[in-house]
Amino acid sequence: MMIRIGLTGGIAAGKSTVAAHLRELGAVLIDYDALARKVVEPGSAGLRRIVDRFGPGALDKQGALNRRWVAQHVFSGPNAESERRALDEIEHPLIYELAAEAETRALAIDPNAIVVHDIPLLAEVMDDLPFRFDHIITVEAPDDVRVKRMTRTRGMSERQALDRIAHQPSREKRKEIADAVVDSSQSMERMFEYVDTLMRQWRLRTR
Repeated sequence: MMIRIGLTGGIAAGKSTVAAHLRELGAVLIDYDALARKVVEPGSAGLRRIVDRFGPGALDKQGALNRRWVAQHVFSGPNAESERRALDEIEHPLIYELAAEAETRALAIDPNAIVVHDIPLLAEVMDDLPFRFDHIITVEAPDDVRVKRMTRTRGMSERQALDRIAHQPSREKRKEIADAVVDSSQSMERMFEYVDTLMRQWRLRTR
């Protein structure tokens, strides 16, 4: 029997580290960030719809999505909320379609797979997803730690980092939907020990 896991967490909280560890332990990982990039590749229907909605400024000189330009429109400014909603309405259905296809392929190989849907904004899109989860994990870290990570590794200003945090579901909302919380501010060893324990529990259910 398949186990479907929802994995979420705030930006720069350590979710990608947990996702990579789960994959090393044998889980099938469906990375929604990767799917989001795929649905806006040059020539895709998603990119054409974005240009129709936001104008030619959404493209860079090579004809690809101008991510910096789009981010400035959907994460800051007086119309950020409505602009972000418009972008989501274009991208999300396309992403969900690819996720369903990826899960179908995984189950064709192993009907007892542990399939992890890595969804940064799970608390926000929960009701729109065509999936229901057996378990949900959220990866959390204090805001000041996340801001430092974003300014150090992503080239953001402190203001930009705080804007990103503000435009995501709150820590409280993520915890409301989760039945397990991974604290990434502790040591990597202790964090992985907890994830290993969760994985063992899920494997027992697939037998």
